[in-house]
Amino acid sequence: MDASSIQKFQDIAMQYVMDFGVKVLAAIAFWVIGRMLIGFVVNLVRAALEKQKVDPTALRYVGSIITVTLNVLLVIGILGYFGIQTTTFAALLAGAGVAIGMAWSGLLAHFAAGAFLIVLRPFKVGDFVHVAGVTGTVREIGLFATSLDTPDGVFTTLGNNRVFGDTIQNFTTNPQRRVDLKAQLAGSTDPAVAIALLKERIATIPNVLATPGVEVEILEFNLVGPVLVVRPYCHNDHYWQVYFDTNRMIRDSFGAAGFAAPTPSQLITVQGSLQPASH
Repeated sequence: MDASSIQKFQDIAMQYVMDFGVKVLAAIAFWVIGRMLIGFVVNLVRAALEKQKVDPTALRYVGSIITVTLNVLLVIGILGYFGIQTTTFAALLAGAGVAIGMAWSGLLAHFAAGAFLIVLRPFKVGDFVHVAGVTGTVREIGLFATSLDTPDGVFTTLGNNRVFGDTIQNFTTNPQRRVDLKAQLAGSTDPAVAIALLKERIATIPNVLATPGVEVEILEFNLVGPVLVVRPYCHNDHYWQVYFDTNRMIRDSFGAAGFAAPTPSQLITVQGSLQPASH
């Protein structure tokens, strides 16, 4: 190979390197500019939805879908710039999507459940709920999972399909809650006196609602004596304060009234009937 042939080969190689280098730089520029435009479009859509007072959960969900879709289109456009047949790529992507869909059917189920959570809105960000065995405040409803902050400060993530497929209890939807407690009486205590006392004293607890009024009734009887059910009503925000204060009020009221402390009766079963135990 003579010098002219080597020079010609070098010129051709240099031309290919320069062309490829220009395309790489252009692809990087397209990627950077495309990402900036995607961010601009997402922010524009979010701003438009915020003006319509769309729920923040729906805003995040729509933003995520738009971001993923535009990023896929950006990658396909860059590949087309390099001369890769996008139709072939789309066919491969579709085939891969079917395979991935079969392998990741669980993730797709979570995605579909997330869409239903957004549309049906059994709860929203900030609600206090009990879902899939977990109680906490909703921090985020994502594409595939819902995040909660439990009352003891634990960040918990649940798959959307598990959340949507289980019973959902939303404690925030209704403005008030009923506190359910029990009070054990001794057999020698007059239930009517105890009921009247508790209704009067529990109504004085801060944040207990006047309407509906405090409910105190005989729930059942056991070997110790009557069992009262105690039900004050309060706003959701004051539930635990009223819960603990009511327990304290039951103990203080019975003590101040001099009611006998309930103790188990000394009974044994003899031939299928209850008889006093021998001493």
